[in-house]
Amino acid sequence: MSRMEDNEWEGNEQTHDDPDEQRVLFAALDSFFQYAKVAHFNTTHLRRQSFYALPRAHWELLAAPPFSYLDTLNSVDEGIDKNAELATAIMQCGLQSFGIQAPQVPKTKDEKNPNDWRGLATSNDLEKSRSTLRQFYRDWSAEGAAEREACNGPVVRALQKERQARSGSKLRVLVPGAGLGRLVLELCCEGFDCEGNEISFHQLLASSYILNFCPTANNHTLFPWVHSFSNHQSRSNHLRSVQVPDVHPGTKMEGIETPGEMSMSASDFLLLYSNEEQRGRFDAVATVFFLDTAPNIIRYIEAIRNCLKIGGLLINVGPLLWHFENNAPGTHDHGKESHSSKDARGTCFLQLRVLVANDIITGIADPGSVELTDDEVIALIEKMGFEIEHRESGITTPYIQDSASMIQNTYKASHWIARKK
Repeated sequence: MSRMEDNEWEGNEQTHDDPDEQRVLFAALDSFFQYAKVAHFNTTHLRRQSFYALPRAHWELLAAPPFSYLDTLNSVDEGIDKNAELATAIMQCGLQSFGIQAPQVPKTKDEKNPNDWRGLATSNDLEKSRSTLRQFYRDWSAEGAAEREACNGPVVRALQKERQARSGSKLRVLVPGAGLGRLVLELCCEGFDCEGNEISFHQLLASSYILNFCPTANNHTLFPWVHSFSNHQSRSNHLRSVQVPDVHPGTKMEGIETPGEMSMSASDFLLLYSNEEQRGRFDAVATVFFLDTAPNIIRYIEAIRNCLKIGGLLINVGPLLWHFENNAPGTHDHGKESHSSKDARGTCFLQLRVLVANDIITGIADPGSVELTDDEVIALIEKMGFEIEHRESGITTPYIQDSASMIQNTYKASHWIARKK
């Protein structure tokens, strides 16, 4: 089991030395720092203003039972405060991991501190921190188990079958777009050596906290639906909470007789895995809700083909919600949008390598994009040196879905397995 010392992210000096990387990191930290203030303002403060703008007789009616709307807003504020405890823990984990001190209040109004990251988050960063917190429902709550099984289950079963066909040999697996790290943990618990890759600092900060720092299972109370007031059958469902994480990663790994090694790379997938030094490193690549994050899917397949061994597997589960479909040419950003020493109970086990890649390859921001159908993706996979061994479609895969909501958005995902010739 790979370990890292003193909870440091390997390579964090590279991030500090690169101004662009530092800016993105600081903005992510600030977005978690600002979560409570922004959520209270947008979710309850503005609603209180709108409520009191109603005719007096109307708001008095709604303020009384059985509606008690003002009590509802107070309960929403309490839920936001509980979510903020997780946001703050993620931020503090990031500060510790990167050796960043909390900024001091400037002595004067005009004094500037170049290391003061407060106020750097954009509206997009703030939305990403909120969606990252909500993603804990899917990846790290007991209630999210059905969603995880729909997507992660086919990957685990395919790898188990492949290991059996190889007479139990050790398999090394890459999970690009690893998010909050749950699939990486599950594969390591199954005995596979697994490397996750993620580009989003919001997701990386959150996964590092939950995998390395969170002291116990059920340490945080999360209110996943508290930000939205639409399509609730009842107020009790609107204010429903879950406990995260449902398992303590360190304790779970320690209970496995022969766990796999775990690592995480923080970099642009294309920049890292297209390199010659990555050639043939992996026995399998598991793409779960990932391929549609590509502006140019050919580049993704080229990188996957490069880092797979001959005879290796590409295991895919997901829809085709092309993330850059409406972007103007050349305006791709680097963030995947949402569809995340010792602690109190165990040693940390996630080795995270922050890689700042300087390469002639532009990476995911390379200009140009294309959107294919599922049939066309399969045809492309075959043309690029793979043989399809299994294919099924129409797999019901909710994504952070409130099962009690009056609206249900569910993907009918494609699952296929391809072998590199």
